[in-house]
Amino acid sequence: MKRYLITGFSGFVARHFLDYLYEIKEDCEVLGVDVNTPALDMKKYSDRMTVSFRQVNLLEKEEFAAIVREFLPDFVLHLAAFSSVSYSWQHPTECVLNNTNIFLNVAEAVRGINKPCRILSVGSSEEYGNVDKSQMPLTEDMRLSPVSPYAAARVSQELLSKVYVDGYDMDIVLTRSFNHFGPYQDARFVIPSFLKRIRDVAASGKKEGVIETGDTTIIRDFVDVRDVVRAYYLLLMEGQPGEIYNVCGGRGIALSELISKMAEILDVSITGRVNPEFVRPDDNRVVIGSYEKIKRAVGWEPRIELTQTIKDMILANE
Repeated sequence: MKRYLITGFSGFVARHFLDYLYEIKEDCEVLGVDVNTPALDMKKYSDRMTVSFRQVNLLEKEEFAAIVREFLPDFVLHLAAFSSVSYSWQHPTECVLNNTNIFLNVAEAVRGINKPCRILSVGSSEEYGNVDKSQMPLTEDMRLSPVSPYAAARVSQELLSKVYVDGYDMDIVLTRSFNHFGPYQDARFVIPSFLKRIRDVAASGKKEGVIETGDTTIIRDFVDVRDVVRAYYLLLMEGQPGEIYNVCGGRGIALSELISKMAEILDVSITGRVNPEFVRPDDNRVVIGSYEKIKRAVGWEPRIELTQTIKDMILANE
């Protein structure tokens, strides 16, 4: 029986990873850890797998290491992080120290159990920084140029992963995950935030409305979270230690176009009004990735269309 330890267990990605394990009928035991208690009914998985939760702050190194020694995982899916770029601009020191130190504590805890255990270190497309549109799509061999505290912390995590692979012979596979969204995502993030406000307009009975936004001309590569967790599973099973894989959709879309898609589905007309407070100090203008490497390595490519993702998000909140 495989044993998975998932950090950041209260986030929506962990929930979808559990759903994927359940869907493929994986014979496994899962231990989730997080500083926050998950809003999740773990009993719904009990007919196929064992799921449990331990509340712990990953900055508490010894407490977390004791949990790892007790559970003895075969795989660690490291999702825990401050994952908001905007938050990192407001709290740069906290973001960088938190994200870097919790990764170090995860790596050290796994190194201390003296048994084979693979870590999936989840990074971000933000690591690439501002790249001219002519150089798209982004590939894993491109130079990194982070332009936010969050992105700098992710680059640090990636470099530390390489150090542990090369220096300690640890089994760590790395991702640069692009913007992912889907059902149950927290409304603090950009797409569910837009969707909530557009739904509010539709629920009011009005046929048109105005929402405040940041810069909606920026282009992002969005991928459904359910495609993302499938990629994470395949990388845990078949990825190569020390290798970095983009997890992306392979196409870009402007935020303004996504707003239009959501408005069309909800049958309302929405006008965006830029609030300068929502505009980041520095932002990547265009982000489009290539998934050729992960496709060659494990046969993964995205399957779910953006329109379907939006419809499923609407249904999940009804």
